[in-house]
Amino acid sequence: MAEDKVALVTGSSSGIGLLTAVELALNGHRVVATMRNLENRGRLEEAAHKAGVRDRLDLRRLDITEFDSLPGAVDAIVRDHGRVDVLVNNAGFSSAGFGEDMQLHEIRDQLETNFFGSVAMTKAVLPIMRKQKAGHIIQVSSISGRVAPPMLGAYSASKFALEGWSESVRIEVHSLGIRVVLVEPGSYDTDIWTRNVKVAAGALDPASPNKERSQRFAEFVKSSAKHRRDAREVAKLIVRVAHDPNPKLRYLIGGDAKLQIWLKRILPWRKYERMIAKAVKIDQ
Repeated sequence: MAEDKVALVTGSSSGIGLLTAVELALNGHRVVATMRNLENRGRLEEAAHKAGVRDRLDLRRLDITEFDSLPGAVDAIVRDHGRVDVLVNNAGFSSAGFGEDMQLHEIRDQLETNFFGSVAMTKAVLPIMRKQKAGHIIQVSSISGRVAPPMLGAYSASKFALEGWSESVRIEVHSLGIRVVLVEPGSYDTDIWTRNVKVAAGALDPASPNKERSQRFAEFVKSSAKHRRDAREVAKLIVRVAHDPNPKLRYLIGGDAKLQIWLKRILPWRKYERMIAKAVKIDQ
């Protein structure tokens, strides 16, 4: 029964994670909503109270880059709630900057969270789901895990890696009753482009050879904000996936995401790259 299922959502203090935690609770799940800093729980608590589901949420601190602590955190959830039926690997951030301007440690930090953090969380729940002979692991990827835009090379690298690893693990665990799914949103109205974005230090350096192009790209991102869709669409999709006993591997969501896949598929690469560079204002 859906009301007996337990969902674990990472990165629940804002954006898709917050909305997903509330939507899962509205659809009968007990939700363990986690975040790095519980002081940031205010928006989630407000949304949960407004939706009338605060009593269905268990808020806990969890930093997915504290790898050694994750198995114990999952064991504590199982001790308190009996099981973990759904893991939504949502926690993450975006790093922006030309590859030339990004330091190696900045790229490593991006992969530590978006890729290795999701891998570590998945590994932490797999033994539980193996015993249950059931479970859904929903990876919140991105269109940037299939199409790599300029200025987001590190972010795309983390999502490309997550896509490949998840595709492999899905086949490994399918016969165990565990379903691994990739949700690939396009541009939605979340904090990933505001509070949860990190700009490479080199991109802010007045001496950077890319200073003017970086500024033009920032103007493009700002001007495109009005076209971003309501992230509740993604949260509702995640809930549908969580209820589907046999979900697909990939769920692409958002008109812009589908357009990007289509353009990359049909256009010659040279034409495609010129078009993208011009669109984001870095073609000169």
